[in-house]
Amino acid sequence: MTQVSGQGGQIEFDGQYITITRKGFLARATHGKGEKRLHISQVAAIQWKPAGPLVNGFIQFTVPGGNEVRGRLGSQTSNAAKDENSVVFTKQQMPAFEELRARLDAAILAQHTSQHAAPAATSSSVADELTKLAGLREAGILTPEEFDAQKSRILGQ
Repeated sequence: MTQVSGQGGQIEFDGQYITITRKGFLARATHGKGEKRLHISQVAAIQWKPAGPLVNGFIQFTVPGGNEVRGRLGSQTSNAAKDENSVVFTKQQMPAFEELRARLDAAILAQHTSQHAAPAATSSSVADELTKLAGLREAGILTPEEFDAQKSRILGQ
């Protein structure tokens, strides 16, 4: 589990859910007290602005149907501070947020890989496999014995 605290919000990531919690005066003044949970599959993108020596950075989660505010140069961080899917952080807090971002990127990649791997494996039919094997046999890549062995494997014999 990864937990980070920023300016006006905290983020917890348990491998499946991102929980944004608002506690304290600053959080109540901008968003109100409470929490928001997002499943990793709901996150379409992560916007990242690193903190500098004079300005804070932020992490912002884009969700389908969301209405995040896109800031102009110079107002990105102040707009992110008002967005319910964002947490602002200081230069000192940035390493913890970088670690969180790396874990989130890995979880999103795993989520997309698992969603796209299963349909590809099941989309080819037995007939397609047999047709490919026959083409390999006709091209001389497979011997008739190898073809028969692969055909039996595909047909479950």
